[in-house]
Amino acid sequence: VGNLSCSSSTTSRTMSLLSQLEKINLDSLAGEVENARYVTSKILHLVQSQEKTRKEMTSKGSTGIEVILSTLENTRDPQTTLNILNILIELVSVGGGRRANVLVTKGGTQVLLQLLLNVSKDSPPNEELMVLLHSLLAKIGPKDKKIGMKARINGALNISLNLVKQNLQNHRLILPCLQVLRVYSSNSVNAVSLGKNGVIELMFKIIGPFSKKNTSLMKVALDTLAALLKSKTNARRAVDRGYVHVLLTIYVDWHRHDSRHRYMLIRKGILQCIKSVTNIKLGRKAFIDANGMKILYNTSQECLAVRTLDPLVNTSSLIMRKCFPKNRLPLPTIKSAFHFQLPVIPANGPVAQLYSLPPEVDDVVDESDDNDDVEAESEIEAENEDDKDEHFKNDDIETDINKLKPRQELGRPIEELKMYEQFFPELLENFQECDLVSKEPKPFRSDASLGGPIVVPTAGEEHCAEANPSVKEIFLKESNSLLAEECNIRPAFLELPEKDSNKDSRLHQQNDQKKLLPTCQCLSQEIVKGLDRITLQNTAKNEQCFGAGCAVKKESKTSLTCSKPSEHVSPCRSSLFEGSPVQLGKLCCTGVDSEEDDDSGSNSSGEQVILEVSDISPVHDSDLYIEMVKNTKSVPEYSEVAYPDYFGHIPPPFKEPILERPYGVQRTKISQDIERLIHQNDIIDRVVYDLDNSSYSVPEEADLLKFNSKFESGNLRKVVQIRKNEYDLILNSDINSNHYHQWFYFEVSGMKTGIGYRFNIINCEKSNSQFNYGMQPLMYSVQEALNSRPCWTRVGTDICYYKNHFSRSSIAAGGQKGKSYYTITFTVTFQHKDDVCYFAYHYPYTYSTLKMHLQKLESMHNPQQIYFRHDALCETLAGNSCPIVTITAMPESNSYEHICQFRNRPYIFLTARVHPGETNASWVMKGTLEYLMSNNPSAQSLRESYIFKIIPMLNPDGVINGNHRCSLSGEDLNRQWQNPNPDLHPTIYHAKGLLQYLSSIKRLPLVYCDYHGHSRKKNVFMYGCSIKETMWHTNVSSSSCDLIEDPGYRVLPKILSQIAPAFCMGSCSFVVEKSKESTARVVVWREIGVQRSYTMESTLCGCDQGKYKGLQIGTRELEEMGAKFSLGLLRLKRLASPLEYNLPSSLDIESDLIESSCKVTSPTTYVLDEDEPRFLEEIDYSAESNDDPDIELADNAGDYEATNQEDGLSDSESTRTLLS
Repeated sequence: VGNLSCSSSTTSRTMSLLSQLEKINLDSLAGEVENARYVTSKILHLVQSQEKTRKEMTSKGSTGIEVILSTLENTRDPQTTLNILNILIELVSVGGGRRANVLVTKGGTQVLLQLLLNVSKDSPPNEELMVLLHSLLAKIGPKDKKIGMKARINGALNISLNLVKQNLQNHRLILPCLQVLRVYSSNSVNAVSLGKNGVIELMFKIIGPFSKKNTSLMKVALDTLAALLKSKTNARRAVDRGYVHVLLTIYVDWHRHDSRHRYMLIRKGILQCIKSVTNIKLGRKAFIDANGMKILYNTSQECLAVRTLDPLVNTSSLIMRKCFPKNRLPLPTIKSAFHFQLPVIPANGPVAQLYSLPPEVDDVVDESDDNDDVEAESEIEAENEDDKDEHFKNDDIETDINKLKPRQELGRPIEELKMYEQFFPELLENFQECDLVSKEPKPFRSDASLGGPIVVPTAGEEHCAEANPSVKEIFLKESNSLLAEECNIRPAFLELPEKDSNKDSRLHQQNDQKKLLPTCQCLSQEIVKGLDRITLQNTAKNEQCFGAGCAVKKESKTSLTCSKPSEHVSPCRSSLFEGSPVQLGKLCCTGVDSEEDDDSGSNSSGEQVILEVSDISPVHDSDLYIEMVKNTKSVPEYSEVAYPDYFGHIPPPFKEPILERPYGVQRTKISQDIERLIHQNDIIDRVVYDLDNSSYSVPEEADLLKFNSKFESGNLRKVVQIRKNEYDLILNSDINSNHYHQWFYFEVSGMKTGIGYRFNIINCEKSNSQFNYGMQPLMYSVQEALNSRPCWTRVGTDICYYKNHFSRSSIAAGGQKGKSYYTITFTVTFQHKDDVCYFAYHYPYTYSTLKMHLQKLESMHNPQQIYFRHDALCETLAGNSCPIVTITAMPESNSYEHICQFRNRPYIFLTARVHPGETNASWVMKGTLEYLMSNNPSAQSLRESYIFKIIPMLNPDGVINGNHRCSLSGEDLNRQWQNPNPDLHPTIYHAKGLLQYLSSIKRLPLVYCDYHGHSRKKNVFMYGCSIKETMWHTNVSSSSCDLIEDPGYRVLPKILSQIAPAFCMGSCSFVVEKSKESTARVVVWREIGVQRSYTMESTLCGCDQGKYKGLQIGTRELEEMGAKFSLGLLRLKRLASPLEYNLPSSLDIESDLIESSCKVTSPTTYVLDEDEPRFLEEIDYSAESNDDPDIELADNAGDYEATNQEDGLSDSESTRTLLS
């Protein structure tokens, strides 16, 4: 043993005693026994009385522990041994886990186990020694992750077990023995071995009904039993011996007698045993057979009043939810309710599997053990800082440096890529026939005026693409490209005489020019009140009707033609609606007594009821929207239009804060679900809406809500009334898929005021959601819209997202067994009786809305100032066109220099909405497009700096049909970029083709960015690609980090973090994962060679930093983000220009890099095939955990209480909880 060192300058009393002890060890003379006994007793006295001594012995550099352990190994004197064990117990009893760690690292466990073996050979063994040894092992055991294995190899396992068996009445001895058995049992091999030797039966001799005696022994025995029962073998043994019933009986006994709640920890211990045993299917069955559901339901209801009993309620609710018999969703098939036959069926993958499955194996209830809660405790313990890295080890990170290095490859022959030349006319245009002298904006066109000034310059006489000869829509098929006019293609259900509709648009325009009012404002009160009674039928060619230009569905059969023009309503020809009408959804208005009332209302207050939406975007035009809908092809052939899409949306004038989570909300909802099982007679269980049953008619009852989702982007498949004001809602799968349910958009009517209606969407799939962290769903009230407030607002109380008892077929869960669906539940109280309201996951943005926006932008721009083209990239599977937009500034003149400058501007390539459910991406894109088309001087500079190629919606079919993630091919299009199929993924094939073409003519874009939405994180952030940062996250040798890599990929996100309030640099990641190798971001970086290739993710919830901290995000903030992104590109241009290449100090990229290299945290978790990283909230309200972090009572020091962390691991094991 080395020389003793000490922090104090003078050698202290302790140190001199330790020196003496060291000498004794070295001499090992027979006469030294007395001496050793004396010295150790002195040290014990000092350790017991002085914290200073304890610190000295365990401080860094001190060899005190080694000397003590060495003496323990060598001495044969029982008294010296006792002294030393007492010294060690004193040392580790205070000072938290650090001192126990010191003992473990110095080899203490091994010494103590060996001593245990030696002492056990005495007959009878020294009881005092055994008590101390076990006490010490129980304290240091949890700090030594290998103690279970060491004890097994050493043969120490059965020593402790036999001591308990032989000394059942000696509580002082068996208590520490049980604590040690509990530590050993965290190793599953030991647990099984102990089980074979009768430990389970032994525990049931110790635990029993209520008694005030020996409660500490009872508590330890229960903890030991719970640890042992985590082994499936032991759990089966317990079930076979009928112990589930015994545990429930004991629990009820303690519950009844412990009226003052002094023994909460014992009661929790019993529940932990039940929880362990119900991890297996047999255990769950035994629990149900023993009437466990009713017992735990009743006891937990009785505990609700006492807040300190929350851990009991939480654990009970966990057990009940786990044992709730798994049900199938009440659907004929989990495949989509809509069928679309694919042109070719993929050779393999989920879609191929779907087509090959016989119908009866579609949705199999799987009672497998999902092992959600079975966690080795050593994995839960996140106390050790050293282990932090292990939590974030991620197999998904790409470690092969050759795969990481970008390799530019065209992938297609240059001759074939020539087909894309037609999308780049700007590179050939010579502008000889253009008048480029004037840079003055033309006067605004009046149909864009909305009563307030509009910043977008307007010009151009044609108002729609169909009349504009310069815009050719090009549909690319695999081999040939054919030209067609988008507007000539009309779906069968809207056969309209084309010339009439053109005449009609012109008529609208003339009237609009006179009145300077958009049709959206032309809704006087008389018309509003009559809305639900009007159907625009072709009874007379020139009748007057309201300017919204649409047929309104009515439930009663009478039809009314409105012949009283209001002063604000422009007359219009109803010939627009020859053929089948496009219908607006039903509108149930109240207070309509007679037509006379309508008249008087119109005269007196018609002024106020106009939709005065000066704020509504100048690109919203209700008439034009209806025109666009007619050309939109949906699989279900929708003929209705949802009011929100028709009226438009303006952001509400008030702030919408992130919601505070009500205490205990999750367990309340779960207990209400459990009541369904216990009080089955209270459940109505009546179907009120069903897409699968076309002959289904809604029961006509006054108290029943009516539902509808048969409109563009709608998603609601079935509704079942559960209680009077509670409804279960089931979402439709993506077409050609049997999963991906998260996006919803549906209509509700027939409500009353003052009643809280509870909606449960019961087939969500993600393992957690921002609905648990303050996000609210969105609602749009038609009544409010008619009162001049056309906006989506965040609504709902008692919002919660949790795992339910509906089983997910392994076929739909990627082969994983034992998975369940999740429920989003929210409660809404409506403001208006018989309103028509719409609910959505996020602000809807339909394909028809996009077409309307693009057409308005086109009709409003000044062609002398802005070069704007709107082409069709290709046709989707359903025959919808995929728009592509080119925006740049017109050259200053048609001189050679100016044309050269024009053609040589670098490209910026933007895409969005590859995932239909991420509607926020479209709102960000809208912000980008409107900013680029505005007459803001910075926007003009941007246009003069770059050519923008924008595909605002990569997945039109998915958006139209209400999918959450896929296209009609049933595949996630953002996983097809490596090898897109021209027949199945035309938009990706041709988008990639455009980029490959740019690469082939040496015109790589400066920036590629794909806009997305994120359901599990807050703020807006980016993912990029960096070899260096990816290597930092792996264990590859540091030599790879000597790679030279231009840190320029960090500049744009850094700029955005400075100028965009919603953007958060801290959430950005530049790591390349294997599961993302087929995404746009990685393929454009690796194959096309664009260094600045990004995914920009916008939260669906809100922000937790910056100006919007604590607020939910709205369309205003999303559009602002789109504009700020454009502005960021202008800054990037200035930074990247050769003159100013030295980055200013405000963008300290290098130090950022160094800082991020220290945080080795993996950004993603692979859940099915998400694009989303693991998320860390301050408290993990896991959708599977008990609801709120337990309020733990003070516990025995040696016992490690796993609370919320043990109970609450979500599906993705790396979603580590951070308990504040």
